[in-house]
Amino acid sequence: MHELAVLPSTPRPPGSGRHPSWIKVRAPGGRRYEKLKEILGARGLHTVCEEAECPNIGECWGHGTATFMLLGDLCTRGCRFCAVGKGKPEPPDPAEPEHIAEAVEALGLDYAVLTSVDRDDLPDQGAGHFARTIEAIRRRLPGCGVEALVPDFQGDPACVGRVAATPLTVFAHNIETVPRLYRHVRPGAVYERSLNVLELAKYRSPDPALLTKASLILGLGEERSELEDVFADLRDHGCDILTLGQYLRPSHHQLPVVRYLPPEEFAELRAGALAHGFRQVVSGPLVRSSYHAWEAVMAK
Repeated sequence: MHELAVLPSTPRPPGSGRHPSWIKVRAPGGRRYEKLKEILGARGLHTVCEEAECPNIGECWGHGTATFMLLGDLCTRGCRFCAVGKGKPEPPDPAEPEHIAEAVEALGLDYAVLTSVDRDDLPDQGAGHFARTIEAIRRRLPGCGVEALVPDFQGDPACVGRVAATPLTVFAHNIETVPRLYRHVRPGAVYERSLNVLELAKYRSPDPALLTKASLILGLGEERSELEDVFADLRDHGCDILTLGQYLRPSHHQLPVVRYLPPEEFAELRAGALAHGFRQVVSGPLVRSSYHAWEAVMAK
């Protein structure tokens, strides 16, 4: 999972330490957006869409898509691009899977995305909690697509298999950056392990149509050739869907932005990634992991 900084309302020049002019978005609104906001507020529920101040919240909610964060808000790791707090999390709430399912049903969502912090403190690293939430949603709303954006589960095949065995639409795990930058950006994560998690999901799923998905955040110092290598590695491990977005520094506690990529470069990268054979590539400065997630479902 990755978080997003508050976006400015006026254009700012690149190189000034501020966001460039293309990092902007319209304020959210619309009937369905307002309905979702009202129901979530009444139930005291929160989505990553709101907590991360995602710029695409209006568009995604307008399409009936929302992203829920499971297993608390404290992470057992400390990725240097992410604003989620690090510490000793509370035990999982056993009622959370059913509460999330109730909310999805009440909201009448067409597509729900589930994500979580890393829970290396748990025997199954949260895999069972993910699975129970997915199963509860599909019991209540069989027609709702479900995407699980999971941690790496430390590469444990049993944990990956527990999630992949559920009635899941998309199994997602973020690669985040190129191998050279892993120690700097993602201490505690291993590039090859993340690739294997995506591949394992395909083998462990009873559904041959299960889609796998990965995301990269750009602007941390990666080179174009390194990205091409990652595209090839992902396809070699069976990854179907890729999203590419600009890294935006959540606060001064996280890594600074090395470079802002212009929209035309994101378009070039999309074309390059599609040439590797991905089913779908969503690429742009404001793209986040679950942006346009529903498109892959409609094309399935």
